[in-house]
Amino acid sequence: MVPRQKIDYKSLGFACGLEVHQRLATSKKLFCGCDAGLSASPVVSGSIIRSQRAVAGELGKVDFAAKFEEEKKRIFRYNIFDYNTCLVELDEEPPHDLNREALQVALSISQALNLNIVDEIQPMRKEVVDGSNPSAFQRTIMLGSNGSVKLDGRSVPITMISLEEESAGIEERKAGETTYDTDRIGIPLVEIDTDPSIASPEEARDVALRIGTLLRLTGRVQRGIGTIRQDVNVSIKSGARVEIKGVQELDVIDRLVENEVLRQVALIEIRDRLLARKAEVGRTINVTSHFKDTGVRILRNHLDNGSVVLAFALKGFKGLVGTEIGPNRRLGSEISDYAKGAGVNGIIHSDENLSVYGFTEREIEELKKILGVAENDAFVMIAGGLDNAWKASELATDRAKYAMVGVPAETRAVLNANDGTTRFMRPLPGGSRMYPETDLKPVRITSEMISLAKRNAPDIDRERSILEKQAGQRNAEELILSPRLSLYRFLVNTLEGNGELVANILLQKFTELKRSGFEVDSIPESKLLEMFKKYSSGEITKQAIEEVLKALTAGLGVEEAIRKNKLERIKGENLSKLVDSERKSYKSKDELIRAIMSKYRLNIDGGELNSMLATKHG
Repeated sequence: MVPRQKIDYKSLGFACGLEVHQRLATSKKLFCGCDAGLSASPVVSGSIIRSQRAVAGELGKVDFAAKFEEEKKRIFRYNIFDYNTCLVELDEEPPHDLNREALQVALSISQALNLNIVDEIQPMRKEVVDGSNPSAFQRTIMLGSNGSVKLDGRSVPITMISLEEESAGIEERKAGETTYDTDRIGIPLVEIDTDPSIASPEEARDVALRIGTLLRLTGRVQRGIGTIRQDVNVSIKSGARVEIKGVQELDVIDRLVENEVLRQVALIEIRDRLLARKAEVGRTINVTSHFKDTGVRILRNHLDNGSVVLAFALKGFKGLVGTEIGPNRRLGSEISDYAKGAGVNGIIHSDENLSVYGFTEREIEELKKILGVAENDAFVMIAGGLDNAWKASELATDRAKYAMVGVPAETRAVLNANDGTTRFMRPLPGGSRMYPETDLKPVRITSEMISLAKRNAPDIDRERSILEKQAGQRNAEELILSPRLSLYRFLVNTLEGNGELVANILLQKFTELKRSGFEVDSIPESKLLEMFKKYSSGEITKQAIEEVLKALTAGLGVEEAIRKNKLERIKGENLSKLVDSERKSYKSKDELIRAIMSKYRLNIDGGELNSMLATKHG
């Protein structure tokens, strides 16, 4: 792999753009009266089942990605909920009027990004090919274009902002069937698209962070895992545009982008070597009878269940199927990903150590003869049900043939965020999946709407100034970029003070505890507020806060956490009695302080103790 610091992105013709999706915090969904909040323990009241069929769009063309998904022949089950789902989500009732609260929030975000807002908005339908909506489309509204976001002295162009419906959330995925929860469908979200001028993986991360900061500053966006996600588009010269879908962690964006560049570089090198070898892909042959007596467990299990074994030659591919194109990823991984789209478990190829599977030399040599495999060739085997295996073979051979073309345009999913690897999901969608929403009227954007949006538009410089007064300059710089900023604002505005303490706890103490395995971000804000109120009223000390937080991550209430861990503050008359009882055992004031604090560090405020001793000794 090429070291990060030595990649010359400019000479590679690197292009990168972001699509940032952020759920808005509104009371209702975008096109119905259902509650836009998600229950922690939703109760399913029923479900519906649907399948998928690709049809021609307004331009008379069938989207290739939709056709690819149709051929998987999957079943989609949609769970229904009493308070968060209605007939609109199920596409059994026309949409209601547009949620004006959501529109106004989206217009404020548009102003912050310097976008040119349209005079009139027209809801559109966008085909959804992954089954995440029972209607097979998502309603979306383009609000503005040609904006920008400032980053380190330059303006990164924002091409467009849209207000649209959230999709369903996956509850369960198994072979041939996916179950979705419909309570998430229709929650308002904004999509913000940059142009492809982002110059490096690090800049992609920083742009996403900057946009995310602006969104949080509105105070009108949802927080938590899944409420904001980025689609990252990457390409290089001689490569192809690849969309990395649904990135949720900002700190891995640069690694994902870097690895996609290296993957494309590796695939281009493989292409050139294959062309030099005059490589080709052989026809698929049913070799089930060849393995009828095999002892290879992975094949034996399939054959005993009536499945088949198919194989095809890869002329000139020897050594290249196993060539690394990323961490723990090879060309064979890419071919296998395509085959899995037909419902098989994957492929076996000859660049692997086949003895690990239990193949005998005789089985392999005879298979090579059947396939016509020569010295510089490779081969692939696929096992599965008859229909699935043949479809998998078709997909796998198509991908192998494309290795001689270069990099396919794809939508890819994050496979491992830690090492920045991705896997194939489906072909990249085309432009034939948008058409007008005929059940909704256009909406005029009035001057009053624009004026209100300008007043409510988030401003990073203004927010930084406020935070510096509340929490100090160092904390302000960290808070402005922190995903806990909204939580900080809520706590400080409700408590009407303690800004620096709250900032220190959320920034430093939360980070320490999270590194130690305590899931502090899962603590409800209501419990955090109650804890800080206990501190403000003098019921616990600053030192006790850490122990209370640990207990809250275990699900305890604040009162219970204080009581069980004996964290009640000792103060006033009780502290005076404690000092009097301990003073006779120690000769000096310093010895007394050390002794008391060693026993009651979590229960006594050091400042109060010092003040009391100064009075008693004075």
